[in-house]
Amino acid sequence: MKIGMVGLGRMGGNMATRLRNAGHQVIGYARTSASEVNSLEELVAALSPPRVVWSMIPAGDPTEQTIARLRDLLQAGDLVVDGGNSNFRDSIRRGESLAERSIGFIDAGVSGGIWGLENGYCLMVGGSDDDVARVLPVFEALAPPGGYVHAGRLGAGHFTKMVHNGIEYGLMESYAEGYELLRASELGIDVPGAVAAWRYGSVVRSWLLELLAGALQEDPGLAHIKGYADDSGEGRWTVTEAVRLGVPAPAISAALYARFASRQTDPDRMKVIAALRKAFGGHPIKTE
Repeated sequence: MKIGMVGLGRMGGNMATRLRNAGHQVIGYARTSASEVNSLEELVAALSPPRVVWSMIPAGDPTEQTIARLRDLLQAGDLVVDGGNSNFRDSIRRGESLAERSIGFIDAGVSGGIWGLENGYCLMVGGSDDDVARVLPVFEALAPPGGYVHAGRLGAGHFTKMVHNGIEYGLMESYAEGYELLRASELGIDVPGAVAAWRYGSVVRSWLLELLAGALQEDPGLAHIKGYADDSGEGRWTVTEAVRLGVPAPAISAALYARFASRQTDPDRMKVIAALRKAFGGHPIKTE
């Protein structure tokens, strides 16, 4: 299958490589790095109708502007996939706008970070059955076995990814609090060793725990990481939706507020959050 990829950063570049490795033809475009074409116009011209263009750029204005431009450039029967962390309400609005010109739209939540090239990406997609079926070979190439779901209609993909990221906030906060409590004990606990042991047979084992154990092996006290963690916005959206729907979400809410607190103090637990965000997503860290 031939597909255009807009955005060749940490995620988009590796996704393009994984697709090529699976035998798909990818035409890449990026404003800030070398790519096969130099503009969206050239990208569209390089694809034959019916076209599929996947956007893998930051949410907000960059995605808004890109999809608006593609709306003008593409033709009826073409299809746009947004794989960024867009707000699901924006995705619904954009899909409806593209539909006015008979251009299809899929909102695709993507998880896998910088490890996705090797391990595959978990994909949560929203859109019509027909649109999703057109791109299914691409989804199957990107996802590991069992790692893909057609979550529902337009907006369902990014809503599911939003909740996924909210859960991620809660999990990281729990590991961080446990780490800080172990360090605070007067018993002289081997904290890196304890965390490493939890990876085997424990009910709290997970990939995030693997990443934490790796970070502690490199820097047992996380001394070179500042306890400061940004939030991408999806935690806020998750809490907002929980309030709107009347669903209790105390762990996710507390994890979000803990990130706010990290910008005022430098607690050990936020060093864990910062280290994990770097390990799974390549996010930058602030150093001492």
